[in-house]
Amino acid sequence: MSIVEDIDPRGTRHCETSTLGVLLRHRGADLSEPMLFGLGAGLSFVYWDSRNMGFPFLGGRVKPFELTRNLAANLGLDLQVRETASPRKAWENVTGAVDAGHPVGLQLDSYHLDHFTTKVHFGGHVVALYGYDDRNALLVDTDQQGGAVSTGLASLARARAARGPMTARHRSFTLTVPRDAPAPRSRIVPAVTACADAFLHPPIANLGHRGIAKAGKLVRTWLRRTDDPGRDLSRAALLMEKGGTGGALFRNLYRDFLAESAESVGGPRLRTGHRLYTEAAAGWTRAAELISRAGATGEERYLTEAGDLLLGLSRLEREAMEELSRLT
Repeated sequence: MSIVEDIDPRGTRHCETSTLGVLLRHRGADLSEPMLFGLGAGLSFVYWDSRNMGFPFLGGRVKPFELTRNLAANLGLDLQVRETASPRKAWENVTGAVDAGHPVGLQLDSYHLDHFTTKVHFGGHVVALYGYDDRNALLVDTDQQGGAVSTGLASLARARAARGPMTARHRSFTLTVPRDAPAPRSRIVPAVTACADAFLHPPIANLGHRGIAKAGKLVRTWLRRTDDPGRDLSRAALLMEKGGTGGALFRNLYRDFLAESAESVGGPRLRTGHRLYTEAAAGWTRAAELISRAGATGEERYLTEAGDLLLGLSRLEREAMEELSRLT
């Protein structure tokens, strides 16, 4: 058995920030989950639909692993990423780091993990690995999935080798904090403005505030997109509130980041942004409730109300991001 010493196996609400927290705490940097999410400019929105999808997907954050790259760039961290088509080489990348005393982040498909309670394919899941023997691996996952857990090496290999949407080629990564890394407090404003600019100026209409407005128009048609509303609409609502988002499609995490930032940095624009995202978070929770109710009853009026609410949230979040983009 090889185990990294002094691991704080504290699972949190979202998989990528849970993993980043484990890796950074081991290096002596202890940041809250909302601060990790915000410093990584993690908030976004995507309305994702295609012919090969059974049902549309609402996403509230940047694409998998972009948060990690953003955080490393913003805080001046040394991010070492390894990818390979070889399962043998992929496992050597992991064991080499653990044997040297460092936890490792892994991107994989959660469907194959032994401890995962909901068997749904998601190739953008991220966990921290801090130990292994000849049969099992020791992982830190979200609180929802058990925090400190173990999975069989065979299931871990299948999860890492999976191909499909959002998957990576046996991706593993480590983080190091250089001695001259900037103080996280000094990097709040650049992270906020970068996130705001991306949200306000999306390259396509499915993203950012434009994506929320598009969702507001299309969510009204969802009963016509499914032959099982109780399954598909309920699952969509569950992902918004419970699917590793921290609640309200990640708006709760960003609200709390802005609150922590306003206390640390101060200034009226951060306080205004926090107030508006507090309102937005409550609106997203209400939208999830309406979508769930539409799935349970088959009544379109709940989707009409949800669509109206999303159009209002598009305007509200645009106002918030316009305010935050003016931070100096």
